[in-house]
Amino acid sequence: MNTSSRPRRPIVFLASYLGLWAAATAYLAFKGADWTFALISLGVFGAVLSGLAVLLTRKARPEPIRVARPGLELAAVLGFLVVYAMGFLGWGMEALHHGIAAGRTRELAVLAAKLAVHVGAPALLLLGLGAQLRPLLRAHADKPGFWPPLVVLGVVILGLLSVVSPTLKQIAALHASITTLAWAAPAAFLWMALEAGLCEEFLFRAVLQTRLAVVLRSETGAVVIGALIFALAHAPGLFLRGAPGTVGHSNDPVQVVAFTIATLSPVALLFGTLWARTRSLALVVLLHACVDVLPNLADFVRTWTA
Repeated sequence: MNTSSRPRRPIVFLASYLGLWAAATAYLAFKGADWTFALISLGVFGAVLSGLAVLLTRKARPEPIRVARPGLELAAVLGFLVVYAMGFLGWGMEALHHGIAAGRTRELAVLAAKLAVHVGAPALLLLGLGAQLRPLLRAHADKPGFWPPLVVLGVVILGLLSVVSPTLKQIAALHASITTLAWAAPAAFLWMALEAGLCEEFLFRAVLQTRLAVVLRSETGAVVIGALIFALAHAPGLFLRGAPGTVGHSNDPVQVVAFTIATLSPVALLFGTLWARTRSLALVVLLHACVDVLPNLADFVRTWTA
């Protein structure tokens, strides 16, 4: 019997992930950096919310996405991600921020650049390889497993951020009128759904994770490996563009990598789990926006009401 075609056991991937996460967290502690946030991130996003996502999507029946040439397509996507992490998140974003003064013009330029790099470029890459894009873009809003996680997880995420983060105090400090917040809050949500949600979820979940699942023959493996790649892709930008006082920044590149693995990969586990169980791009995009809207709302109001 050819054992190489057997699906790999989820426990192997989960155990390997926990080992890497523990090593990254231990390194942060060894360097005297804050490691408690890593525990919170794993506990909240990697365990509780991911477990809740599994429960809420138990009736979902995701449609399989055909990948014609999985090895070639995955290799091309990984090559693109290397260029993306170093060239765009590192030097490209730095050039944008240095070349354009802070304000609305810069925000529009950053949004356009992110959409081009995260969505436009990988879409063209896949089309060039003969892959289909339509299956990656489906919302499946009429399928079981869409509305329960969207409503429940959305409320939980917004509630948690309201309690444990300083975002509400930052918003209150603006002394913005109710009328301003009434239009700014939904506008900020839509903005984050595009800039963070669509950009990152299309690239890392729809494009990357789909191909990982086929190559690894394991949805769990794709979720775990995809989460680690998501975290590592953010390390060059944090190292090159971060400054003293920026959360996670250090002059030690190993510490920056450890920070991204320990704190960002658990968040990616949640979105990867949702994508694996629903194949709904709209679901992960909207929930990603729930994570980012409150922390960015005060800056959004300052920018667009100045």
